[in-house]
Amino acid sequence: MAARYTAPAVVRRLHGGFAAKHRAARQRIALRPCLTFPCMNGNADDRIMKRLLLLAPAVALTATLAACGSSGGPARDASAPLVYVSSSRPPASIATCLEERLSRVRTSHAGAATELAVGADSNNSYFITLTPLNGTTVIKVMHPANAPDDPPEEAMRFAIARCAT
Repeated sequence: MAARYTAPAVVRRLHGGFAAKHRAARQRIALRPCLTFPCMNGNADDRIMKRLLLLAPAVALTATLAACGSSGGPARDASAPLVYVSSSRPPASIATCLEERLSRVRTSHAGAATELAVGADSNNSYFITLTPLNGTTVIKVMHPANAPDDPPEEAMRFAIARCAT
């Protein structure tokens, strides 16, 4: 019976002393740990993980663009005027013009200012203030946030533009 040849084990001597046999060299075990996040049955080379990492920038970009897109118009600030312009016409002339162009207009006076309420008696849509100032009239239109659009905002802006010139 012939003797079989076996390769010697890998032996390393540390600082000339004790000889240690290394299991990694004998069994070819990888020296790096396998990452198992987020599940315990996979590793970092998992196909699902690669797909998630590739899709993350696309999802972030889509979310950013969706946040910047229009949503049917800007939200109204109840304290900011819808229209704020100056006209060379007197307040009485502007008030008469607006009463002719818009329906359901009620006029009142508060000092030198003329105030108009536009809309139904129970729920006014717009409040218009005409204030004389140094020979001109300042027109300020307020539209409460929860008020209906009656008349529509475009019609109100057009009437203000026509009556201010």
